[in-house]
Amino acid sequence: MATKIDDDMIEYVSILAKLELEGEARAQARSDMEKMIEFADMLNEIDTEDTDPAVQVIDMENVFRDDTVTNGDNREDMLANAPAKKNGQYMVPRTF
Repeated sequence: MATKIDDDMIEYVSILAKLELEGEARAQARSDMEKMIEFADMLNEIDTEDTDPAVQVIDMENVFRDDTVTNGDNREDMLANAPAKKNGQYMVPRTF
């Protein structure tokens, strides 16, 4: 195991997570964190030397569509319900 889980580490993580861990909960958190680190260490042992980055198990293809405008310029329709407008734009109260 690369990282040793001690009381300082449990305290630090509990502060970050805004948790109050005492007694059995602290011991359970330590056990869980040690299991997570053991799992990560196990993943580090896997040989990925000949693996391409971002390899997918199934064959995938991009499904992007063309970016075409479908609603056109309907400025007058949008401004029709505006409480106030000036020069083809919405008028809003001035904010500071």
